[in-house]
Amino acid sequence: MRRVVVTGVGALTPLGGDAASLINGLNLGVSGVRPLETPWIQSLASPLAAPVTVPIESHFPKLRRLTLDRVAQLSLLATREAIAQAGLDFSSDSGLDCGIFWGTGMGGATTLEQAYTESLLQHAIRPRPSTIVMFMANSSTGQIGIEYKIRGPSLTYSSACSSSAVAIGEAFTAIRSGRIRYAVAGGGEALLTQGVMKAWESLQTLARPDPEHPETSCRPFDKKRSGFILGEGAAALVLEEESSARARGAAILAELIGYGNSTDAGHITQPDAAGQARAMRQALAQAALQPDQVHYINAHGTGTVVGDVIETQAIKDVFGAAARQVPVSATKALHGHLMGATGAVEMVVALGALQNQVIPPTAHLLHPDPECDLDYVTEGARHLATLDTVMSNSFGFGGNNAVLIARRYPS
Repeated sequence: MRRVVVTGVGALTPLGGDAASLINGLNLGVSGVRPLETPWIQSLASPLAAPVTVPIESHFPKLRRLTLDRVAQLSLLATREAIAQAGLDFSSDSGLDCGIFWGTGMGGATTLEQAYTESLLQHAIRPRPSTIVMFMANSSTGQIGIEYKIRGPSLTYSSACSSSAVAIGEAFTAIRSGRIRYAVAGGGEALLTQGVMKAWESLQTLARPDPEHPETSCRPFDKKRSGFILGEGAAALVLEEESSARARGAAILAELIGYGNSTDAGHITQPDAAGQARAMRQALAQAALQPDQVHYINAHGTGTVVGDVIETQAIKDVFGAAARQVPVSATKALHGHLMGATGAVEMVVALGALQNQVIPPTAHLLHPDPECDLDYVTEGARHLATLDTVMSNSFGFGGNNAVLIARRYPS
């Protein structure tokens, strides 16, 4: 089996327009949660979301924008950063040996909602001709191939909150087996629309706004937690066969060494500790690691009443005596829950911790829940003398669990 390394990362999130802004913002405790500035927000119980605020449309010519939903624009820009950092140009024959593995929960939600509004409420004669190609789930995947001349296999994964983690894991598997040499892997999501937000609100999973400090409304593992804040964004990783990266003198950011994926097979929305534990154990086994060799876990940690307890139980089940020794943090408190993009975003965060030897905090955890009793890094960013291996958990509706493990690559 071939070794797989990371040579580029990119991110566009509520904390800024690149991966460094995301990592630095989390370490400083910066929140991307804010009231949405749109008239329809008054129809919701909470005006809060975690939007991307940097301008993105100016990066694309007007005619190109006519075929790009917001999710595709976010995805293209995150991919641009990752490919630039990797120093690759796929317009040559190397594009034939590169795959695209992309995750999204809902694809072009903005375009789909606009089409329904125009057709059913405004009685337009017909939707815009580009509607289908903008809202289809694989639109971002196709646009990435077009933009960067990537001509190998392309696959789109949709497994709710684990979508982009699955995409990274499957890209890792494809390179490891020798099917391809390079991969662009990650995911994007842009679903801050009235219909989508009202649907999430009806499920009673969105956090109740804190009247005094609304930016602190998402509180993973806190006794007073009430849910998550919906966000948007995209993140991309360039994965590469180790021998290829070394031959061209690329700067190697980390090595991917483990991937686990399991299905709860229990309930469409309620998580299962046993299912999550199976995915963690699979990733550890593939990485040939014992639990006490993991130095940081980026938790799924959504801030829901049930979900945080279940994940805590799963970690304790897998890590045993080491569970209370490994630092765990949930960064959704600050960047929001980016749904299909969240696994890739949090893998970028985990890799940033690996490179900088700094673990981002779990923000707003002020009232410890007795059932959530691990080391959640509540004091702020934590510097570690030894931080060589990281795990990132992503668990989605439908019962899909995806776990990724990376380690420091020796200089």
